[in-house]
Amino acid sequence: MQLSNSEEQLMEHLWKLEKAFMKDLLEAYPEPKPATTTVATLLKRMIDKKFIAYNEFGNSREYYPLVKKTAYFSKHVNGLISNFFNNSASQFASFFTTETDLSTSELEELKKIIDSQIQKKKK
Repeated sequence: MQLSNSEEQLMEHLWKLEKAFMKDLLEAYPEPKPATTTVATLLKRMIDKKFIAYNEFGNSREYYPLVKKTAYFSKHVNGLISNFFNNSASQFASFFTTETDLSTSELEELKKIIDSQIQKKKK
């Protein structure tokens, strides 16, 4: 199951806030803010997709994520590698490092991350 761009944007706010009422979610958006009905529709869709749930407090609902951000994006990155890079992480890494405008320090930071993962795998 996947989120639309507008659902993903709302989910980003919810991941950041961890728990939120409708007013909190609306406040998290920059101007021009979406209509309350728009956010309510997105929340309903996301509940149906089992991405979020809520607790009721009187007439108010406090929403919270059921899916962790890392799990959601990990699934997407793995799908991207599978679908566009013949299931080859090295092809993806090659594309990522040559086609994005990374600075030398960013590339060095990536190298440190990779070296650290290599050390963990050797143990």
